[in-house]
Amino acid sequence: MDRAIYTAMGAANAALNRQAVTANNLANTSTNGFRAQIAAYRAIPVHGPSVETRTMVAASTPWSDDTMGAINPTGRDLDVALPQNGWLAVQLPDGSEGYTKDGNIEVDAEGTLRVRGMPLMSDGGPVTVPPQAKLTIAPDGTITALGAGDEPTAVAQVGRLKMVNASPALLKNGDDGLFHVADPTTPATLPADANLKLMPGMLEGSNASPMKSMVEMIATARGFDMNMKVITTVDDNEKSANQLLSAG
Repeated sequence: MDRAIYTAMGAANAALNRQAVTANNLANTSTNGFRAQIAAYRAIPVHGPSVETRTMVAASTPWSDDTMGAINPTGRDLDVALPQNGWLAVQLPDGSEGYTKDGNIEVDAEGTLRVRGMPLMSDGGPVTVPPQAKLTIAPDGTITALGAGDEPTAVAQVGRLKMVNASPALLKNGDDGLFHVADPTTPATLPADANLKLMPGMLEGSNASPMKSMVEMIATARGFDMNMKVITTVDDNEKSANQLLSAG
């Protein structure tokens, strides 16, 4: 009977992990450029000196849904949306790069362009612009600035956004909400792709479906309850068997 308890326990633990993934997807249904995470599991036999009758559940390498979210017009000059395999590069605290589909760009007090609080990268490093300047981003990522009170002809180019072309298989979703190079044996910094074109004044929404996430949460919760009932039933049966053996 311990085999039934072990199997149900493994399934219940996998259900808890899947519930965490589903809850994270549900919480990010309104996050710009969010990619829904997909939970996958596989059965692994437990090897030992006895007969291989026990099987554990192990999480497979997690990946994300690579379908694009809805492209919504915002009319804001610093909002950009990217094509299917296009990514913006941001600088991480350790100096390395992360990649995001979130095109909601902000300017801090020092004139640094940021996404989610992290500096946005150009071909030569973080992008900085003159304070109080009116900024415009072209489809090729070129950033132009017009200083306050300047003539319209005084527009100057201040940088170009670094956009990289990476397939979903090349990147993995990190705990920080950014994507990183999946293969540790390859360089962690991807080269810029000059052929990519972005969409100014647009934002890509999350591809996580609230309806699908709610259904998955309900189904996972019911599966967890079912496995807990199996454990309780097997435990009760073992207690009854012990009582019969004691009486005998």
